[in-house]
Amino acid sequence: MSRLVERQRQRHARRLRPAGFDEFGLRTAMADRILPFLVAAMSFLALLALSGAVGAANLAREWRHGAGSALTVQVPHAQAADAQAARASAVLAALRDTPAIAEANLLSDDQLGDLLAPWLGTGVERLSLPLPSVIEARLRDGRDLPPDLAGKLDSIAPGTLVENHGPWLARLTALARSLQALAALALLVVAAVAVAVVAVATRAGLVARRAAVEIIHGLGATDGYIAGRFATRAMRLAGWGGVFGALAGVPLLFELAHLAAPFARGGEGTSAPSALIGTLPALPVLAGAIGWATAQVTVRRWLRRLR
Repeated sequence: MSRLVERQRQRHARRLRPAGFDEFGLRTAMADRILPFLVAAMSFLALLALSGAVGAANLAREWRHGAGSALTVQVPHAQAADAQAARASAVLAALRDTPAIAEANLLSDDQLGDLLAPWLGTGVERLSLPLPSVIEARLRDGRDLPPDLAGKLDSIAPGTLVENHGPWLARLTALARSLQALAALALLVVAAVAVAVVAVATRAGLVARRAAVEIIHGLGATDGYIAGRFATRAMRLAGWGGVFGALAGVPLLFELAHLAAPFARGGEGTSAPSALIGTLPALPVLAGAIGWATAQVTVRRWLRRLR
């Protein structure tokens, strides 16, 4: 019997308030043009900042595994060609016997000429310059340059120079971390602006429907009910804005992936950064959550002043 009475009450309530009934007139008070557009702009800016952070982290990782593990060893020029070859072979053998060295290769004359061509032009051999022998080496993953390596090679061939990219790598890593910090700060600023935009739109809706809110509140509507109606409207508008902002950022991600491909290991990159593509569905969710929470707080604070 009680279930039958409850069902009748629910049917009566649905007839009094049909689904989608807008008793506060929020579709007019909180228009579906300005707020989604502004949230879409904020979402796009957030995607830009996030792209910068992820891109800086990826570049730092590639530098660490690429340039950070590379070594250049220069064996001084000797007067006799046989002596030069013997010195270079002895240094090369010492490098290959070092546990921390993954590989070491002696550059040929053609390779050395290609390396110097941007500065000296083609046909370096015609300049009759006393060029050193150059060996390219690479450290094993997770291994550091042995501190005694330079002295060991100098004892084999006096004047041998060992150049590693550790100092440059440290500077580039610091730069990448600075870019990540700036991107995080930009995300916080964008989130704060989004909160302010939703709060202003919600206050404008409250002012436009002040009489209706006061009447319904006086008839017994709770603060949670009124705040929920405004929050639902703000969540929908902000969520759609997040969708539009995410869709606008898709071409940007593909262009960034194309620009970053030459810096990837082996010169190959993915068609789009998977880490960023995975965050696209989160943008509308976060935008909707910001809209809902901001509207809840704004309406509840406004209603307290009516008491």
